[in-house]
Amino acid sequence: MKKFMNTAETMAAESVEGFVRAHETFVVFGADKRCVRRRHLQPGKVAVISGGGAGHEPMHIGFVGQGMLDAACVGHVFTSPTPSQIISAIEETDSGNGCLLIVKNYDGDIMNFEMAMEMAAGRHDIATVIVADDIETARVGEGHGRRGVAGTLVVEKLLGAAAEQGMPLQALKQLGDGLSARIRSMGVALNGVTVPHTQRTTFALGAGEMEVGIGIHGEPGHSRQPFAASDAIVHQLCETIVGDIAMQPGAKALLFVNGLGGTPPAELYLAYNAARHFMEKQGIVIERSLVGTYVTSLDMQGLSITLALLTAEELQLWDFPVMTAALRWS
Repeated sequence: MKKFMNTAETMAAESVEGFVRAHETFVVFGADKRCVRRRHLQPGKVAVISGGGAGHEPMHIGFVGQGMLDAACVGHVFTSPTPSQIISAIEETDSGNGCLLIVKNYDGDIMNFEMAMEMAAGRHDIATVIVADDIETARVGEGHGRRGVAGTLVVEKLLGAAAEQGMPLQALKQLGDGLSARIRSMGVALNGVTVPHTQRTTFALGAGEMEVGIGIHGEPGHSRQPFAASDAIVHQLCETIVGDIAMQPGAKALLFVNGLGGTPPAELYLAYNAARHFMEKQGIVIERSLVGTYVTSLDMQGLSITLALLTAEELQLWDFPVMTAALRWS
């Protein structure tokens, strides 16, 4: 295994420190480097906080900034942040109007965020939104159900914008919970993930194979299939997504094609083109689009497709100005 690192044990910490130094216009470390928070907090708004293991960059630290997150906590590679990290983020960002925790639906994340919420409950008003957009996990019955994957970005963007405009805590939670049934994602990979501390890939594929339904922690999917042309792969993912989401004729949507770490932009745009053709043939109106590498699984050569059915008001929240290291528009 060859990686640009010093040791597996220090890789996550050194990477996050490099991120903070590279983007010091937007972010600073919290106390004792337990979280990354906005450099300039906005008093009077609900604080929006998220986090997860390292290895998914730019999620979540890349989404800290105006119009999105107030703070993010980073654990070791593919490991949830600790309750003490989450409590530190709450204490540093709550200006008196409460905190909204956006949590991906993984056992470790759920447990540690719930523990932090319980420990801080006497001093802070806290609500939680669980992101569970992955189709694959619902089929195999793992853990708490659907995993939170690339759809997390959509939830963080919409709720971050709503908080920036002054939406109160319980209304934010209601908005976030209401998105759950309208965001679905599915991914495919051409190789497993090389995990630094194990020095081996999470699964191995033959030259003519692909893994369908993978997760963002390097988990294998539901089936190993013969490698196919891009249009056929995208068609399979989109067909599964459309079949799993409550669809109304003329539905308006955000289409998001996400790189998992090792897929070049040219291939992502090619996949987007095929996905958009498919969705439009189903009568889905693609109102907004996002293509790029935002929610990764270290060096995985793969991609995921996310479809989010959004109301006119939610589309306006998507358009609301955002200024972060990884996502920004005015």
